[in-house]
Amino acid sequence: MALPSSGQIAFSQLAAELGNACSNISLRDYSACANLTSPDGISELYGKSCIPVYGAGTWSTGGALITARVYLAGAGTQNEGLVAGGYTNTSVACTEEYNGTSWSAGGALANARYLLAGAGTQNEGLVAGGFSAGSKTCTEEYNGTSWSTGGALISLRNNLAGAGTQNAGIASGGSINTYVSCTEEYNGTSWSAGGSLISARQAIAGMGTQNDSLIAGGNQGTANTFLTCTEEYNGTSWSAAGALISARTAPIGAGTQNAGLVAGGCSNVNLTCTEEYNGTSWSSGGALAIARYYSGGGGNQNQGLIIGGYTNANVSCTEEYNKSVTSVCLG
Repeated sequence: MALPSSGQIAFSQLAAELGNACSNISLRDYSACANLTSPDGISELYGKSCIPVYGAGTWSTGGALITARVYLAGAGTQNEGLVAGGYTNTSVACTEEYNGTSWSAGGALANARYLLAGAGTQNEGLVAGGFSAGSKTCTEEYNGTSWSTGGALISLRNNLAGAGTQNAGIASGGSINTYVSCTEEYNGTSWSAGGSLISARQAIAGMGTQNDSLIAGGNQGTANTFLTCTEEYNGTSWSAAGALISARTAPIGAGTQNAGLVAGGCSNVNLTCTEEYNGTSWSSGGALAIARYYSGGGGNQNQGLIIGGYTNANVSCTEEYNKSVTSVCLG
């Protein structure tokens, strides 16, 4: 809606309209939205351009990977995506970069592996852990061209969740003989112990930053107990959050703690369902065209990516998630 410049709308109605808009991811980065509970806070917004308000999201077909694979690490954005490692009929080291249309070959990992964690951006990527003839502690950092060795994880593990950036990464959960609850934080050089997950698990969707991280779903060991539980991290400890609508293992995660995205995964059958998180609860989003699990993910809630994975075979297909957008104009 276009808001009047003054005196033509009740404060309560204005606060409600702008408060609803500020629940969106893009507005959580809009500093003035924090003060919408007072007339002064609202008047601060006048004359500060139009704010995007996002609607329903849908998936569409993107460019196919050069190498079809499962158990890969994903990172980056919808127009600057990154995938590394994974499994074909063996563990692989290949890296690919996405420009929003097609994938091209990047520098190979030093250590071929699968079930590894990914984080960061196309030009500042991070991978850690994984499996290839034994679980790995090794970390590698990407500069847009090649990978170099980083500090080793404290706890060797695979099937873990990654999030954050190259200089402020987080690795959570995973498995080594059994599923684990440990969290580690990366400072660009070395890993240190963080707070333990409430629910130990593997094959988790991870998203957010080191101090505002979110995990959802996963499973607990060979019994394949598919999980709905979500946890939020504040940089020190994990707390319980709103449960997923659909229990699942091995979905992709993207976005932030207050605007998260999960898609795909498995719960006895391969899933197409997408869910969006608003910082409190999950709601249904648009369905994938191709059901799959153990894919790579990237982007955010408004512009997401799902890459590769497994359906009835390893797949190379990419899908892009985009939400419709309108504007609330302030003045």
